[in-house]
Amino acid sequence: MQTRNLIAGQWTDTGSGGEIEVVDPASDDVVARVPMCGASEALIALNCAFEFQPKWEATPFTQRAGVLRAAAAMLIARKDSLARLITQECGKPLPEAAGEVQYSADYFSSAANEIHALDDMHIALDKPGVRGVVRHRAVGVCAAITPWNFPLAMLARKVAPARAAGCAQLAKPAEETPLCALALAEILLECGLPPQCLHVLTGDAKAIATTWLMDGRVRKLSFTGSTETGRLLLRQCSQEIVRCSMELGGDAAFIVLADANIELAVQSALQAKFRNAGQTCICPNRFLVHKDIASEFAARMAIAAAQLKIAPGLEEGSNIGPLIHDEAVKKVRAHVADALKRGGKLVCGGRTKDMRDRPDRFFEPTVITNCNPNMLCFQDEIFGPVVAIMSVTSADQALEIANASPFGLAGYVFGGNHATALAVAQQLRCGVIGVNEAAPSNARAPFGGVKWSGYGREGGIWGLMEYVTTQYLALRELNT
Repeated sequence: MQTRNLIAGQWTDTGSGGEIEVVDPASDDVVARVPMCGASEALIALNCAFEFQPKWEATPFTQRAGVLRAAAAMLIARKDSLARLITQECGKPLPEAAGEVQYSADYFSSAANEIHALDDMHIALDKPGVRGVVRHRAVGVCAAITPWNFPLAMLARKVAPARAAGCAQLAKPAEETPLCALALAEILLECGLPPQCLHVLTGDAKAIATTWLMDGRVRKLSFTGSTETGRLLLRQCSQEIVRCSMELGGDAAFIVLADANIELAVQSALQAKFRNAGQTCICPNRFLVHKDIASEFAARMAIAAAQLKIAPGLEEGSNIGPLIHDEAVKKVRAHVADALKRGGKLVCGGRTKDMRDRPDRFFEPTVITNCNPNMLCFQDEIFGPVVAIMSVTSADQALEIANASPFGLAGYVFGGNHATALAVAQQLRCGVIGVNEAAPSNARAPFGGVKWSGYGREGGIWGLMEYVTTQYLALRELNT
């Protein structure tokens, strides 16, 4: 397990601020210690990345694609060890962690397959003797700042297109979960990536980000995290007009129409809501269920939730692991208490489960009915295993409530009539929508939000184009 930082082509285990302990949220055991880097290390990495940028940009497409494909293959070959590492540092059940490794590998395969889109494009001009050429050039040195809930995948979806586009990159993983980022860097170097092309720093997020973003040599930032932090980063980026991709907070609505297949809706809700104990950015936050089936939906959700095994992620059969830290537990408790205070009815859960000799972070799957838009759980991302259900009288009412949120990352619509469900989905103001589908994310598809959920897209050709600038040349042919 790699614990050193990759800075300026060298692995280093020293940081100007000392060390950070990486803690298993299921046990509080210290998994590893990584350097606490700051502004000085960030500047060293930036200097090297800027110097190396032209060399990687000049690297042939075939060579870049070869590194990407090799990385995808190595991720799959090391799926078991990487999945275990994910579970140790962020707590999710091992099968989910294995799925994250596959998802990460898919981003590298997709970027390799899409790299041909960067070829020069020749366009006909209505001008004798002049032809047009459109080129895609690397945007330049780019920075990536990633969250803790998908410690491998969130970096993979930024690193893969940046490598394909020809960008040198600076990466800052979350303090809670830095190990997967270091493991990914190690894999890329084994696959032939020049070490000066990618720099991974753990440590003081504010000092590192400020050093990078206030220096005019960083031309692109890709950030996944909270809307509040995103706003702060955007203010910094505005100084040097840094290009940004922002995947920020979510408040996904899960609409269940009157004619929906209830069993499909329940099983899909179970999958979408309780993945990573509810700690995902596209996790359903507001369940808007037609009044004719709301009671049955809630009852079935409670029965299904009760069958989920709450246990450390490495334990056989675990379905729900711990929340990431004590502050996360405090937040979920506050959401539940607020909902009950405002008239919500607790169907099941609502508290942490007593796990002997374990931290008090294992929150029971919770179902609350009689919810309304005035509740905290409808206005703020819960980020925990809580199903907040509101009964609605029509699809129009569901859409009105769903679209009233200032967030717009993901949404879900379940209905028996495909045309009707699709019509409802097309009226949702969000970037990613599942229609009778619980897992809409795919490495080959665009992923991102609108409104307070940010802008820019990751995945497929759309993610690749975030790392290039478009250059147009008008070429007049001269007779010689």
